[in-house]
Amino acid sequence: MASSAEPAAAPVGRRRVALFSVVAFLVVAVDQLTKWWAVDRLDGHDPIPVVGDLLSLRFVLNPGAALGTGAGYTIVLSAIAIAVTITLIVIAPRLRDTWWAVGLGLFLGGAVGNLMDRLFREPAFLRGHVVDFIDYAGFFVGNVADIALTVAAIVIIWRSWRGHRFDGTREPT
Repeated sequence: MASSAEPAAAPVGRRRVALFSVVAFLVVAVDQLTKWWAVDRLDGHDPIPVVGDLLSLRFVLNPGAALGTGAGYTIVLSAIAIAVTITLIVIAPRLRDTWWAVGLGLFLGGAVGNLMDRLFREPAFLRGHVVDFIDYAGFFVGNVADIALTVAAIVIIWRSWRGHRFDGTREPT
């Protein structure tokens, strides 16, 4: 009986891994395209208001993490992003929950999007500055990868609180 259930589970797992991969790829693609646009259109220009003083487009190069913290630890941040990327890729084949696949795909895409900046932008490999351009009322400036990471955190916390594990099992109640 166990052997007949196993083939049915394999396609479900492959679909979740495919969803995870597509979400991650789309986040990286949109993130990098919008950063390219920001460098081309916003660098050296005044901020562009989008929603009054609440939301504007303003070019910033961020050497640190969220809210500009950790600027002196860019290599450490890069190493963490590499470790997170590897970990997510390793656990992806065990994904059996659709929302976990979406959440972890968003997380991977956001981590890789910002990691690409750290790897390939000035001033140096592993120390590159992240392109930020979405200004939230002067509180902080972020990018598409940051949005993906935030939504990923919400999805992961929600699934965890509901007792759903990424492998499709549930916490005992």
